[in-house]
Amino acid sequence: MFEEFFSRRLAGLREAKKVSAREMSLSIGQNESYINRIENGKAFPSMQGFFYICEYLGITPEEFFNGAAADPSRVRQLAEQMERLSPVQLALIEELVRQLLHNR
Repeated sequence: MFEEFFSRRLAGLREAKKVSAREMSLSIGQNESYINRIENGKAFPSMQGFFYICEYLGITPEEFFNGAAADPSRVRQLAEQMERLSPVQLALIEELVRQLLHNR
């Protein structure tokens, strides 16, 4: 079950980054089928391999396991930008998010 979550999460994050499994594998110094094998449940990365994957994706290990965020690096960037908003601007963003979630 954990392996299935890991495989699906990796595939989703990689696809959100719009990169092929082959390209990602080579970029983190592995053979060209490395990521594909993980996503297909045929392999599992070492701890060091997992850290390389997170670094490549631009996320923390915690963000990897937070399955609620489809694109954690974008969520983090947005949160950082919102820190510079005024209370009135934050209230507007909060209302917009509430409406977007309500209208799914």
